[in-house]
Amino acid sequence: MGQSGDAAKRAGLACAAAPATTRRKEMPVAKPQIYVDADACPVKEEVARVAYRHGLVVTYVANGGLRPSRDPMIRNVVVPQGADVADDWIVEHVAAGDIVITSDIPLARRSLEKGAVVLGPTGRPFTPASIGMALAMRELNQHLRETGESRGFNAGFTAKDRSAFLQALDEAVVRATR
Repeated sequence: MGQSGDAAKRAGLACAAAPATTRRKEMPVAKPQIYVDADACPVKEEVARVAYRHGLVVTYVANGGLRPSRDPMIRNVVVPQGADVADDWIVEHVAAGDIVITSDIPLARRSLEKGAVVLGPTGRPFTPASIGMALAMRELNQHLRETGESRGFNAGFTAKDRSAFLQALDEAVVRATR
C-alpha cells in the first residue's frame, strides 16, 4: 500500500477493504419507556419532569381520573374497572429495560420478570433479590390485618420521600439509557 495508503487506513478511509468483522455499524439505542401504575400514585408530576428532561415517553395507566396532557410524550391509558386490570395492561406492554413506577408488590414482581426496572413512589427499588421478602412481608401484613393484630396504617408521604424518588428515578433513567 504506499505511504498515502497507510495514512488513509489510519484515518479510517479504507473501511471498505477491511474484513466484515472489523466494520461497526452504530445501532440506534431504543430509549426506555416509563409506565406508571397511576391509581393513587403521589409522584406523577415528578415522573413527568424527569421524563421530559431525558426525552422519554411516559404512560400513566389507571381506572380513571387522569388529567389530559398537551405533552405528546405523555400518554394516558384508562382501563376498565376491575382488580388488576391496570397491572395486567402494564405487564402486557412493558419490555426489558423499561421503568415501572408502582407500590403494588405483585405488579413489581411481574414487571421484574419481564426485565423492567421497578421503583416504588418513595424511590425504593424492587429488585430480583428483594422482591421475595417484599411479597412475604405483604402477605404477613395482610394476615395481621385480617386477624385484627394490625390496623394497617401506612406512613404519610413526605417531602423526603419525594426527593428520594426523584433521585432514584433520575439514576434509573441514566442507567437505562446507557
